[in-house]
Amino acid sequence: MKLRQVEVLTAQGWSITEAIKSIVVTETTYFRGWAEYGGMKTDQVKRLKELKVKDARLRRAVSDLTLDKLILTEVARGNF
Repeated sequence: MKLRQVEVLTAQGWSITEAIKSIVVTETTYFRGWAEYGGMKTDQVKRLKELKVKDARLRRAVSDLTLDKLILTEVARGNF
């Protein structure tokens, strides 16, 4: 993981800017990633990403079912 690479390089005495440039990302991207994933272990980050994908899929399913329910409610009332 790139965040971990920056940690290793800075521990070796590199400046934060040099370390970020070496992993080929912008400082903005690095700090945004650090804000979201900083301090997590690699397996925790993978699990978090898996859960985000699952959450998005479940949200779409709920959205689709809600829309179906609204349509069926209108049809049952005769307002189609």
